[in-house]
Amino acid sequence: MIDARGLVLGYEGRIVLRDVELMLRPHELVAIVGPNGSGKSTLLRALAGSLVPIEGRVTVDGALVHGLSPAERARRVALVAAEEYADGDVTVRDAVAMGRLSHRPWWQWNGPPEDEAIVEAALERVNLVPFGERLLDTLSSGERQRVWIATALAQQTPTLLFDEPTSHLDLGGAYATLDILRGLVAEGAAIAVVLHDLNLAVASVDRIVLVGDGTVLADGPVESVFRADLLTRAYGAEIAVGRTDDGTMVAMPRRRVRLARGEFQL
Repeated sequence: MIDARGLVLGYEGRIVLRDVELMLRPHELVAIVGPNGSGKSTLLRALAGSLVPIEGRVTVDGALVHGLSPAERARRVALVAAEEYADGDVTVRDAVAMGRLSHRPWWQWNGPPEDEAIVEAALERVNLVPFGERLLDTLSSGERQRVWIATALAQQTPTLLFDEPTSHLDLGGAYATLDILRGLVAEGAAIAVVLHDLNLAVASVDRIVLVGDGTVLADGPVESVFRADLLTRAYGAEIAVGRTDDGTMVAMPRRRVRLARGEFQL
């Protein structure tokens, strides 16, 4: 579990977010949403311990995240950044195996036999077993995204943080990725994902954290956050919220739209 209290976050004297209170719990999939430049990725980095807050503190399972060694932190929290980089000459299997490095001494490059089974299970979970010997630079952007997710799975951490895990994926791939994360949540993981697609978020997660105006504007169950007034304030554009015939909530710019029940004015 991650607990963030009184966070003020920024870079080189510039404040990006302030007064942030946030908790990530097991068995919960949380979406962090908000406009570009609002501080979503900054917040994720602070939760992972890769960014030291200007003020406030982040604890993971009761321990101050910045007081942990890098290896210990990696055993507790996995962060997959929006644009990961690895040498193109690395195979998919070797890239995923890097997720096991925090589980052995720094001088021991080759892992124990059970690491192979863990890596294989991670590849299987994201449907990459046939790609195991492919080089990273032969993959599409979406395929590489699945490699980084598998690497995080191989870390076997109880908390996973994903920055735009559905970027470069088509709609089917995006939902399939979030289904994988929902499976991990059902097994007890605590997961936060930065998402740009509001409608993808509302259809897939348990809780939404809405970032805007330099702070967390709302944090709660989907229906309590997915409101026209809150979204309009966050995005600086008039946004309407409606429902399709099956009850699914949708957000869109305020204009005339057509849903299953017929045309109505937003």
